[in-house]
Amino acid sequence: MTMKFRALAGACVLGLTASGAMAETTITVATVNNGDMIRMQGLMDDFYAAHPDIKVNWVTMEENVLRQKVTTDVATKAGQYDVMTIGTYEVPIWGKQGWLVALDDLPDSYDVNDLLPAIRSGLTVDDHLYALPFYGESSFTMYRKDLMEKAGLTMPEDPTWADIEKAAAAMTDKEAGIYGICLRGKAGWGENMAFLSAMDNSMGGRWFDMDWNPQFNTPEWKNTLTTYLNLMNEYGPPGASSNGFNENLALFQQGKCGMWMDATVAASFVTNPKDSKVADQVGFAMAPHKDGVAKNGNWLWAWTLAIPAGTQKEDAAKTFIEWATSKEYTALVASKEGWANVPPGTRTSLYENPDYTSAAPFADLTLKSINAADPKSPSVQDVPYTGVQFVAIPEFQAIGTAVGQQFSAALAGQITADQALQNAQSLTEREMKKAGYIK
Repeated sequence: MTMKFRALAGACVLGLTASGAMAETTITVATVNNGDMIRMQGLMDDFYAAHPDIKVNWVTMEENVLRQKVTTDVATKAGQYDVMTIGTYEVPIWGKQGWLVALDDLPDSYDVNDLLPAIRSGLTVDDHLYALPFYGESSFTMYRKDLMEKAGLTMPEDPTWADIEKAAAAMTDKEAGIYGICLRGKAGWGENMAFLSAMDNSMGGRWFDMDWNPQFNTPEWKNTLTTYLNLMNEYGPPGASSNGFNENLALFQQGKCGMWMDATVAASFVTNPKDSKVADQVGFAMAPHKDGVAKNGNWLWAWTLAIPAGTQKEDAAKTFIEWATSKEYTALVASKEGWANVPPGTRTSLYENPDYTSAAPFADLTLKSINAADPKSPSVQDVPYTGVQFVAIPEFQAIGTAVGQQFSAALAGQITADQALQNAQSLTEREMKKAGYIK
């Protein structure tokens, strides 16, 4: 069944108006306030032209708020949303719990086999796909080529943390309002802990040992946190404990950051001359690693569109998410904004498209970073969990945010690194005992 015919079928179930016109279905979509999602809201005329019987009510939220709202809604079956923007963490857990609609009847035109294997596998449980990826990402290093040249340095494609510290020191000019490095400091399991968890992997660390004992009392985590705090305190912007993805994006676009390690999806925004003052001076490299450790500090993530089980508007919701994640939508964005600005990281065909690869200087490194991330083996040490920048257990959402609050407090100077690590160890042990993972 094609997307259009499915929509028509859904509308026919609802019936016709007294005048014989097709009844209109309004679906409510909860989404995150990231640039690609905002852009989609401005392109809805294309969707409405093809599907005049469906209207979309957008509820756009900051990342931490979105996660809280949709988790509460789906767990309590409140039914506020017909489509939810969720990530690689939630999809397999919620799919297994029966909270999401399985997407097993996608039309041939959708070409589900074109989805990148690394992204598709993270959204699949027992051979059932439970969400469609709007964009996929890893993380890498974005840096100012002009500032590196001025400092007499060259960025390696695969830098170490020592390389990063040297570059940060050389590029920092606080009197001119230029900070050598910008990193996430805002508390949240998907904010500062996404970065710090991946960074700890690159330092040889892990969240838990094979018996689910927390590892914040290990040398690896101490090295991770002290390196991070030193970089940020010496070479980072003021108020960094409040900065998440969007705040750092704005700083980088304004020319305030020498380097920024974050989501590969940011590449199109920092190189877009409409928004970025430094668009023509941005270089890219892999996320850093510790010398001698064979893991980079890059993560694996997809923002996806999923349908909560029990919605009364399943057909219309499916029609919408198929459109929003289709090849046709990608082509629409390309026609309006240029190929460099299409949602990245979801389809093999995009990275085989010369129009895209020639327009996006970051394309090859994005794909390399996505393929390098291994959710089943995120650390050089053995782990009992899957997930690179998160631990794929239901309890992690609360634990990760609580730990993130400790590390954000350390960045703000409210507690020491040792206190933050001790608090993280204690609270994680307590929650893991309560959940029955350890005795």
